[in-house]
Amino acid sequence: MFKLFLVSVMTLLLVIGGTNMSIAKDSDWDKTFAKSDKVDVKKVKFKNRFGITLAGDLYTPKNKPEGKMAGIAVSGPFGAVKEQVSGRYAQTMAERGYVALAFDPSYTGESGGEPRDVASPDINTEDFSAAVDFLSNQKDVDPDKIGIIGICGFGGFGLNAAAIDTRIKGTVTVTMYDMTRVTAKGYNDTVDADARYAMKESLNKQRTEDFKNGDYAKTQGLPDKLTGDEPQFVKDYVGYYKTERGFHKRSIGSNGGWNTTSSLSLINMPILAYSDEIRNAVLMIHGENAHSRYFSEDAFKKLKGDNKELYIVEGANHVDLYDNLEKIPFDKIEAFFNKYLNGVETTEK
Repeated sequence: MFKLFLVSVMTLLLVIGGTNMSIAKDSDWDKTFAKSDKVDVKKVKFKNRFGITLAGDLYTPKNKPEGKMAGIAVSGPFGAVKEQVSGRYAQTMAERGYVALAFDPSYTGESGGEPRDVASPDINTEDFSAAVDFLSNQKDVDPDKIGIIGICGFGGFGLNAAAIDTRIKGTVTVTMYDMTRVTAKGYNDTVDADARYAMKESLNKQRTEDFKNGDYAKTQGLPDKLTGDEPQFVKDYVGYYKTERGFHKRSIGSNGGWNTTSSLSLINMPILAYSDEIRNAVLMIHGENAHSRYFSEDAFKKLKGDNKELYIVEGANHVDLYDNLEKIPFDKIEAFFNKYLNGVETTEK
């Protein structure tokens, strides 16, 4: 029963060498969105402090302003790759005058790390800071003007990064999940202490089996076909990850599941414990009709200061904010970063 519960949680959460960095020439376009003629994009690699090599796409405006620009690191959703949602966000921000880095988290996509398909609250938080390391050392980027965008599960990891990394001057979360909360307590906190203990027993039993088998069992991924009885948000996920709209061969959301035992760290390390210490600006964006809306609303209540804002997008569900250009408030995001990274007040278009 509890193994099935764990599988259900992880399924429904899919929304998913010698130098420290290198840059290669632009490769063939492999994204789920159209290439912009207003930006240049390069494949890049850099290491986090655990020594894992991360892969990213660096988007830069073709018409660069004079002087150094502000930089933005983007990642998410949970189970996605940089060729999906984060790349779309990064490219759009580059069109608006920012150097933007979309990156694959550790153990996923084109990034390094073994075994594959592992999620970790510590390492995935560090991935954002490693992206800040990289951006801070680019010749076109002002290291005092760095922001991040975290989408879905990486909204929570991004908020956690902002709590520890004071170099992050502005944080945007979009359709945020707190992965540690939902894995430990289930949706709407429906898992009690006994169920949690049983889940730990099941996960630790799985560790023994994984060691014996020399491999890692996976959670069940999103279904290839729907029966019609699934919750609406599962249908929404399938409509993105499993169709031409958002499918990508390297995406966990499109092609499988996470390592089952990844849940052990997620249920034991609440990532937003120190979010009330964030002094720099935060903009939290969520859809009015998103099943996950309560994550942003609850996290926002803990934030302090007059430079924090919760913005609810009318009529939007969780997945709308992945790629629905009529719903994603890019003007709002641009105005936020203009204010808190560039010190310029702009009117939303």
